[in-house]
Amino acid sequence: MSVHPYEPETLPLDRIDWVSHIPSIGEANRKIARYDGILRSVVNPRVLLAPIMTQEAVVSSRIEGTQASLEDVLHYEADPKEEISQTKRDDIQEILNYRKAMMTAVGLMGERPLCINTIRELHRTLLFSVRGQDKEPGEIRRIQNYIAPYGRSIEEATFVPPAPPMVWDALTNWENYLHSKEKDALVQVAILKAQFELIHPFRDGNGRIGRMLVPLTLFSKGVISTPMFYISAYLERHREVYYARLRAVSEDGDWDGWIAFFLRAICEQADENGRRALDIISLYNEMKQVVPEITHSQYSIQAIDAIFSHTIFSTSLFIRDSGIQRESGAKILRELEENDVIQLLQRGKGSKPNIYAFSRLIAITEGNRL
Repeated sequence: MSVHPYEPETLPLDRIDWVSHIPSIGEANRKIARYDGILRSVVNPRVLLAPIMTQEAVVSSRIEGTQASLEDVLHYEADPKEEISQTKRDDIQEILNYRKAMMTAVGLMGERPLCINTIRELHRTLLFSVRGQDKEPGEIRRIQNYIAPYGRSIEEATFVPPAPPMVWDALTNWENYLHSKEKDALVQVAILKAQFELIHPFRDGNGRIGRMLVPLTLFSKGVISTPMFYISAYLERHREVYYARLRAVSEDGDWDGWIAFFLRAICEQADENGRRALDIISLYNEMKQVVPEITHSQYSIQAIDAIFSHTIFSTSLFIRDSGIQRESGAKILRELEENDVIQLLQRGKGSKPNIYAFSRLIAITEGNRL
């Protein structure tokens, strides 16, 4: 295989077969508009959909090799002092960094448009104190990198990104295209995601940043009203095709094949994300009826919001999130456990608090229907 570095095409592309994509473009736009309608109906999406954001961080990181599950992450947040292996702790920290980077992006985009400098800040957050921290977080690479099986040389690479002198020009062109108008925004997002990953501007973490860019660019283009559209589950299920479509762009210039794949991903994930959001809304509305009947407490809504924010939690985490005084909070937890709204995972001993789970919400987050 040739080790000649990839030379990115200049955007916008002038040879997309737009006519062939018209049916998929129409379907994808309809489905994502329906999904955004669901998002707009959520009173507090950052509370209700917080578990889905964590699941996206889990799945996107798993594509890169982490092994920690959603339950591992949630249990760690509830009890950070629990004894676990260093490998699992490192995996969990990568996932938490991913989620923090997404939240950082949302804050930054309230102050300025999405741009390369914002992405560099996300990259610093992503690699803080985890695997890759020695690979210049936030810095555009100045060395030649490549993708190959572990321990293999560049001569055995499956992909060699652009040479360092080309990277900044390619990124500038990418950013200019990001801020331009295209015939269809979803096709533009498809091109932006693939081009970013092919430029491979960082020494590590390019795939995860590329997947973060999907909801961020959809939001920046006004396609969705809040940057909560998660695509990693589809990409993980179709990992071989995902990488094959990217390789076909770099090796054969087959942008149409990539665009068709991406639009299908948008369609399927819009349906899946929408179903989960509706299930969460339905569960939340159910809890608004059930919890006050069980607890007869003026703090019922605060309690509900707390268990939706952290679906595995300690007594102290619940008290912190809800703002309820400890005695009242402990009474509410006792009543919710007795009525099987929440489940006791681990009884506290000494200074260690009880650990609870809101199992029905975890099931929805992982894709299991009620």
